[in-house]
Amino acid sequence: MRDLKNPTAIWTKGILFLLLGVGSAVMLLAEVGTFKVALLLLVAVWGFCRAYYFAFYVIEKYVDPSYRFSGLISFARYWCGRREPAGDEPQ
Repeated sequence: MRDLKNPTAIWTKGILFLLLGVGSAVMLLAEVGTFKVALLLLVAVWGFCRAYYFAFYVIEKYVDPSYRFSGLISFARYWCGRREPAGDEPQ
């Protein structure tokens, strides 16, 4: 898969991800609208955001500046020790 470079497509993708997350959260809270569920959902979203930030920013900037991740599968391979050369993501 080639890199997404069209700014309109990138913005569209980001907005769709946001709508997916907001829609899912609203449906979950409508189903089980307790304070406990809302708090746990908030903590889960925050935790996953921090893990994503760690995988793609912290590792590249502070742990291994020579490596560029192209996705979660690439990060999982890196984490498991099967590091692939920078820029050589299998098709």
